[in-house]
Amino acid sequence: MGDKTKIAWSNATWNPITGCSKVSAGCKNCYAEKMAMRLQAMGQRNYRRGFELTCHDHMLDVPLRWTRPRNVFVCSMSDLFHEGVPDDFLSAVYLSMVRARQHHFQVLTKRPENMVSHMRVLGEKYSPRDLEHIWHGVTVENADNAGRIDLLRSVDSSKRFVSFEPLLGPVGAIDLSGIDWVIIGGESGPGAREMAEEWALDVIVRARYARCRVFMKQMGTVWAKAHGSVSRKGECVDCLLYT
Repeated sequence: MGDKTKIAWSNATWNPITGCSKVSAGCKNCYAEKMAMRLQAMGQRNYRRGFELTCHDHMLDVPLRWTRPRNVFVCSMSDLFHEGVPDDFLSAVYLSMVRARQHHFQVLTKRPENMVSHMRVLGEKYSPRDLEHIWHGVTVENADNAGRIDLLRSVDSSKRFVSFEPLLGPVGAIDLSGIDWVIIGGESGPGAREMAEEWALDVIVRARYARCRVFMKQMGTVWAKAHGSVSRKGECVDCLLYT
């Protein structure tokens, strides 16, 4: 959890859950796993179990203590809709978000099927207004998991976004209708895989056709080594950082 973050499209992170497990190609070089192991070695309380999935009751009220409005990335060190998260704890996380209306919460998952089922339950408990400050998104690395976008589109959310990061291949003939915002980024760090410029450009073209805004985050380590920089980092093609 942090009141500040280096994540370019948020200005705070909140981790009531830590730890995760790999589900697709984008998980191979998981930054959160590496960071969790470092924090465990440093003796950080929330990472005593390393990257094992862990729910933290003492973190639930953190957003309520932040009075200044923030864009909050939820579970940057996990996946809120991991199958190992108990339903009652997931509901408690949403209750905290509903109560902390001063913020915008950004929930990103690689498990949209779990998000769809839980949002149906929440839809019976809360009104659309109760949830309007909570945005929902999915990660899409390549054409193999582009179907996550269709599942996201079925979620009743005031804002929907897709993170194409790390973008590891062409995404195919995706439909971005009903999506408000896309984030594009190459993989960074040791062992990073290449992102081709044409893959990113294809997403941008499809996003503009769907009138969906674009945040071009960065081109990745492989591109940076070839060009001497991480050019285009944080460049808003059609920037959407809601306030």
